[in-house]
Amino acid sequence: MINISIITIGDELLIGQVVDTNSAWMAQELNKAGIRVKKRVAVGDVWDEIWKALDEESANADVILITGGLGPTADDITKTLLCKYFGGKLITDEAALENVRYLFESVFKRPLTGRNIKQAEVPDVCTVLQNKRGTAPGMLFRKNGKIFVSMPGVPHEMQGMMS
Repeated sequence: MINISIITIGDELLIGQVVDTNSAWMAQELNKAGIRVKKRVAVGDVWDEIWKALDEESANADVILITGGLGPTADDITKTLLCKYFGGKLITDEAALENVRYLFESVFKRPLTGRNIKQAEVPDVCTVLQNKRGTAPGMLFRKNGKIFVSMPGVPHEMQGMMS
């Protein structure tokens, strides 16, 4: 049987500003598919806490699903941390950049800023999961026989990626 852990990232989850609907939705969908979630963990936007959660969950699970921390704000450190955790460097994914450009020019009707362009940066050691519902692409990593999937924390974006 495959063991799955879910890690949700964000200070807003820990202070009750936002209710963690992501892990509940993910667990329900996985349960429908006959897959049991072994553990759910919430951590803040703190480097050491995220790193520790990755280490601990990968010691006990085959697949680690991660949501949150991929946004363009200063507290969103997950992408940089994943880059270091998996031994890569940040590069611009051209398909993700095209998606960001399309969203800002055609959907949001707002100018594209440098901060928005950074959303298309991903570690060069991941498989990029395109996000047609938002600007932050998902990322799939493999390490020591484990699979890690990092997805946006915005619920409808994560749900689109999971589906």
